[in-house]
Order: sequence, then C-alpha cells, then structure tokens
Amino acid sequence: MKYYSLLFALLSSLICTGQQKLIPTENLALLNVKVANMEMNPRPNDHIIFEGINSKKKFTGQSDESGNFQILLPEGDNYKIKIQGLSKQIDFDKVNIPEQEGTITGDLVIKYRPERSFTLHDVHFETGKSTLLPASYPTLNELVEAIKIKKDLRLEIAGHTDSIGDDESNQILSQNRAQAVVNYLINKGINKSKLTAKGYGEKQPIATNETKEGRKENRRTEARIL
Repeated sequence: MKYYSLLFALLSSLICTGQQKLIPTENLALLNVKVANMEMNPRPNDHIIFEGINSKKKFTGQSDESGNFQILLPEGDNYKIKIQGLSKQIDFDKVNIPEQEGTITGDLVIKYRPERSFTLHDVHFETGKSTLLPASYPTLNELVEAIKIKKDLRLEIAGHTDSIGDDESNQILSQNRAQAVVNYLINKGINKSKLTAKGYGEKQPIATNETKEGRKENRRTEARIL
C-alpha cells in the first residue's frame, strides 16, 4: 500500500543565485528537492532516482541531514521518480522537465511514509535447512547497499515457516534461517549491532496453510525496520 503525495512547482527563471551549489544551464534544469515524511519531518540519506522515460538515463540524488539535495536534469524529458527502498525501488510519481529558452529552476517535495517491513521475495533456502541458495545473493547484496546508505538504520531479520512439521522444529528452522541472513549481511560489511535475527516459526502466517500456494507465501524472510 502506498502513502505518497507529491508537491511540485516548476519555475522558469533567467537569473541564477550565487548561493546555489549547482547552477542550471540552457539544457539542464535545476531541482531543489526536499524529502520528508507525512508530517514534513526531513528524511536524511534517502536515495532518489530520476529515470528519463525517453532517454532511459538515470540520475540519483541523496538527501542530507535536512532532507535536501539539488540535482541537474536534462530538459525535454519526463522523469519517473523512484525511492530506493531496502529491497527494491519504490515508484513515487513523475515530473516533466520541458525544453524551453532560458534556465529552469524548480522546487520538488517528495513526501511519503516508508514501509516498516519488507518481504525479501527472492531469498531462498535449501528445503528444510537454513543454507542460503545462491539465487538469494542479488537481493541480499541490494539490501547491503541500502543499509550502508542509511547509517542510523537498525533491522530485524524475521524468519517464518509454514505449518508443516511440529512447532518446535519450525521455530528452530525460522531462527536459523534469520540468523543465516544476518551472517551473510555481516560478512558483507554490515555492523552486527545494526542487525537482529528473530524466528517466528509458523506463528505469523499471511496466507492459508491449507494450500500449496498459501504455504509458499508463509515461508518467507522479512526485513523489519526497528
């Protein structure tokens, strides 16, 4: 579920102020971007991606401690705005940068409520074991990079199973799988103080355990922001 809102005001100007870190040109528009939560409190260290619909080129900015950053974007394109989440890029909105004479300076507020829990869909283990399969590595490597960006982030890695088998075995398996993910992240350079492993066994299903498809959904690994 998305909780996003977008406020965009694009102003055309032929005068540049010397106080700006970046300066717009005849071909590059300057966006002053603010990233905030729904209460307008700043969100530092968020990565925002602008992807040109026509050019397919990507431009990335990172918010500072005040939630602000500046970015130059080529004129004459529509840009998809995406937020780099823990395990995927989240679609936010679009912004059009027209091609016109003179320079363009705009103010963009990206206001959203981030999810607190992410299912790591492509994290898989050997059947009945806590051994990570190599297919899991790309997703976990993306998670590593996201954690490194958010310096103050602390995560719980939560393991879940279906209801096949006894409760105690499922509890142990879920804990071991959560710990296996934590160990992988630590080996990739994440400080262990930022991570907690917790197994929930079969106690928190998100689907029925009466079908094969439901049990597959219940066997999952989540990253929860603490």
